[in-house]
Amino acid sequence: MTYALELKDLRKSFGRTEIIRGANLAVNAGERIAVIGPNGAGKSTLFNLISGRFSPTSGQVLLHGQRIDGKRPFEINRLGLSRSFQITNIFPKLSVFENLRCGVLWSLGYRYTFFKFLADLEDANERAERLMEMIRLDRKRDVLAMNLTYAEQRALEIGITIGGGAQVILLDEPTAGMSRSETSRFIELIKEVTVGKTLLTVEHDMGVVFGLADKIAVVVYGEVIAFDTPENVRANARVQEAYLGTHADAHAGS
Repeated sequence: MTYALELKDLRKSFGRTEIIRGANLAVNAGERIAVIGPNGAGKSTLFNLISGRFSPTSGQVLLHGQRIDGKRPFEINRLGLSRSFQITNIFPKLSVFENLRCGVLWSLGYRYTFFKFLADLEDANERAERLMEMIRLDRKRDVLAMNLTYAEQRALEIGITIGGGAQVILLDEPTAGMSRSETSRFIELIKEVTVGKTLLTVEHDMGVVFGLADKIAVVVYGEVIAFDTPENVRANARVQEAYLGTHADAHAGS
């Protein structure tokens, strides 16, 4: 069976310190997965390995059956995986529309050229307009990104992330820093814009986790100790032990 995303005995060491210690995970197309774990469990390192920011020490990462471990981030992106970050990553001095248009150009076949005016690229402009409506920023079309609220900037980043047409989306703590009401609205937005896509999100807010995820992957000390439905994970003794802090192992990394 070919999975949308698969990790096989993935390992990452920094010097003598092993951060990811044989992580295994198999995600079906269209599933929404929340990756949770105590601070320092290795969640961000895992995302960095999947998205190509780090190369694994050993093991494999497969995207739709194709190995991507060791590839550079832009190469992985072009194969259909896109990622957002904990820190909002947008073009602050471009408008909402211009940010989104930048996000769709490569997927539409436009490469680096000095002989085309962006205003003339009808397909790119139309897709950017549709994305603005999806993320509910159409009324902020010409507002500079730096003048948006924090929640609006996060929504814009998600629009950029999905704008390239990737089928596998990684969101790193997408609701961090939001109020309860903003978080509630953002969960619904994420659900809407990722319909039909495979989603992995690192999240600390259990309300978000249980409101968004089909399955939960629990990472503790660089290993996936549980991968199941929210109900089964909640009842898992190893997960309860990890969150009670009774693990004797002191190795950790993030």
